[in-house]
Amino acid sequence: MAAGLLRGALRTPRRAIVTRPARDAAQWVADLQARGVPAVALPLIAIGPATQPALQQALAGARAELDAWRALMFVSGNAVHYFFEPNRASALDLSGFIAIKARAWAPGPGTRQALLDAGVPASAIDSPAADAAQFDSESLWQQVAAQVRPGDRVLVVRGTTSGAAVEPGGTGGRGRDWLARQIEAAGGQVEFVAVYERGAPRLTAHQQALAREAAADGSVWLLSSSEAVAHLGDALPGQDWQAAHALCTHPRIAAAARALGFGLVRECRPAFSDVVASIESLR
Repeated sequence: MAAGLLRGALRTPRRAIVTRPARDAAQWVADLQARGVPAVALPLIAIGPATQPALQQALAGARAELDAWRALMFVSGNAVHYFFEPNRASALDLSGFIAIKARAWAPGPGTRQALLDAGVPASAIDSPAADAAQFDSESLWQQVAAQVRPGDRVLVVRGTTSGAAVEPGGTGGRGRDWLARQIEAAGGQVEFVAVYERGAPRLTAHQQALAREAAADGSVWLLSSSEAVAHLGDALPGQDWQAAHALCTHPRIAAAARALGFGLVRECRPAFSDVVASIESLR
């Protein structure tokens, strides 16, 4: 019996289906596999640079007046990538400028790491505490509220939906709208710039087969976006999700997974170590 218990304790963790955008998913798969967790990428959000001329013009304007911002809030690692990547010189200028005056705000560890990779000094980055219950706008505001004074300008660097008719300064995302209200209540001014576009991916036949298999074989779906959940439902209409397992990094995402029909929905903090621990607990 003892040997049987040992074998059970050493069983391989369930396979993880990583649904983040391709750039993020590849890193998560590599990191999970390094921890002994079988993982495969199935990106449920397609990401690309902002293509609308008005958005490109707004981005150029935001880069041209870097000294105007009290802080730049990047909603994700992709926001960091697309703000910096097209013009590496601007990235280096921003790094030096932030070290003197401005702050870079990151809602979670992934965005923080992207800022570090872009050359922003750690001393200039603000993000939720490592032990925060959630990595989101609410937790970020607890760290940065005291920085905002009347007249300060804050730039929110975000994405927008592909093909949507969006004004360059339009808001996007429930959390960002909430954060904007807090900044404005403190006397600050909020402006938005969309640097990338999100859209539904076109799943290949292989990816569709993978998704249908993972809906019934005990795989753990790692869901970090309500938008990704919606894309999954659209990609596989009529799919029965009752036998599927979802691990969600926010209550809103968990609610979306339950609405789609996932039979087992669990929540955990989005920190990598917490995700791994949650997957391992399902052995």
